[in-house]
Amino acid sequence: MGRKQAALLGQLSDIDLRLLRVFRAVAEAGGFSAAELELNVGRSTISRHIKDLEVRLGVTLCRRGRAGFALTEEGRQIYQATLKLLASLETFRGEVADVHKRMTGHISIALFDKMVTNPAAHIGEALRRFDDLAPEVSLDIHIEPINEIERGVMEGRFQLGVIPTHRASPSLDYQHLFYEQMYLYCGYRHPLFGTADISIDDDAIRECKYAGLGYHSPNMEVGNKLGLERDITVNDQEAIVHCLQSGRYIGYLPDHYAESFVKKGEIRAICPQRYQYQCDFVAIQRVSPKPSRIVKTLWDCLQEAHR
Repeated sequence: MGRKQAALLGQLSDIDLRLLRVFRAVAEAGGFSAAELELNVGRSTISRHIKDLEVRLGVTLCRRGRAGFALTEEGRQIYQATLKLLASLETFRGEVADVHKRMTGHISIALFDKMVTNPAAHIGEALRRFDDLAPEVSLDIHIEPINEIERGVMEGRFQLGVIPTHRASPSLDYQHLFYEQMYLYCGYRHPLFGTADISIDDDAIRECKYAGLGYHSPNMEVGNKLGLERDITVNDQEAIVHCLQSGRYIGYLPDHYAESFVKKGEIRAICPQRYQYQCDFVAIQRVSPKPSRIVKTLWDCLQEAHR
């Protein structure tokens, strides 16, 4: 281990934090050029900062060249560690602000996708209430799959998340917000589209090619219970719509998100009385350490907006 690497690991300076923030921006943008706008500095400056960080850490963080930009394995590990470190700093700032009875700083939250068309979801109202109470706090909002939201909250990368509940973790606090109704759909080119519901049974459903989410979720649990094996694995519900439009697959969607496609005659619900389930959407936060006053305020705003 070189002297500069040992210095960085032993004493973290403001310069190191600035370099790590540059690295985070580059990693999330997918390259130096793409990070220019986010950082408001030139590509040569960004390149110099990344090189300085690599020297201080003693590892190569990324590859860049004709093949394009990519993080190395060490770079991916440092990126995850950087997210945890910067999240911990924001938690510290929030706790200091608590001491001074001021709500300032920055928090990150993560939301499950396609909630915006659900009339029962009032995330916007919660954000309005929060801005009234904490106008000096800045927010980052991410749209992520369930498992990534849970992992991010547990690691401290996200201070709050909103997900459909599927299994409980002792590391997380849960608060019910709203429900979402799910139905099984097929596209207008699918053989079941013109088939009467009375003629469709479980065997007919299991003979169909199925598009389902590839991570643990209510979608996966219901599909498994019905005996559906995924022929296409997707990571969000928009991808399921593409599969339905092919006419080759069936898949579950929220009724509010599917509504516009149903009205256009592109998809229909299959036996909605039988092939349906309801999701319970919850807010999640870490049990420990205790959430800052800023996080608790947003948590309360989410509850109040969904009463």
